[in-house]
Amino acid sequence: MKDDNSQYVSGQKKTMDFHERLGETILEMFSQSDFHAVGIRDIAKNAGVSFATIYKHYGNKERLVFAFVDIWMGRLTDRIIDHLQGMADLKEKLRKIFWLQLDCYETHSDFAKIVFLTLPMKTWMTDESFEQHRMFNLLMDVLRQGQEEGRLNSDVDTRILLDFMLGFVQRSFIMWVQRGQKESLVNQTDVMFEMIWRGISSPEITD
Repeated sequence: MKDDNSQYVSGQKKTMDFHERLGETILEMFSQSDFHAVGIRDIAKNAGVSFATIYKHYGNKERLVFAFVDIWMGRLTDRIIDHLQGMADLKEKLRKIFWLQLDCYETHSDFAKIVFLTLPMKTWMTDESFEQHRMFNLLMDVLRQGQEEGRLNSDVDTRILLDFMLGFVQRSFIMWVQRGQKESLVNQTDVMFEMIWRGISSPEITD
């Protein structure tokens, strides 16, 4: 007797395969090529899916890529949330956040290349996915906690502290790629984080 759920399961698998193939293709093509050099028909051909199907789900290339970047950034946010559970010390929270970002971008360098090197920033900034509200709010809460505790510089806008920290991550990754990815980013976590800590901590803090 045929399982009544077989049609649903089969359809679910096809949907998963469709998105998995698209995700793998986006990672491969956009991490190696200029954003404007890749067309939506190229993506469809390499992913083995129809142009019409992609257009039906996403409408255009920009929304397609931004949607997958949003998914991948969401996974990083989830991982940060998981790792911060039970952590009380502010400095160690920030060190862990910094390490998790470096680890993610080094391990998934194709994804990071898309985010930091390929995406047309002006266009992405007009898309809702650019805001990354969950990640932003999480990091802002940790930084505000530090300012309230007097451990982080309260004379500086919290958003600027965040920009400083995230900008350090972005620049570190870009130069890691430019220099041939020869040394591990993660292995430099402690040294680089201490530089960040000195830049954002309150002048009265010595550790």
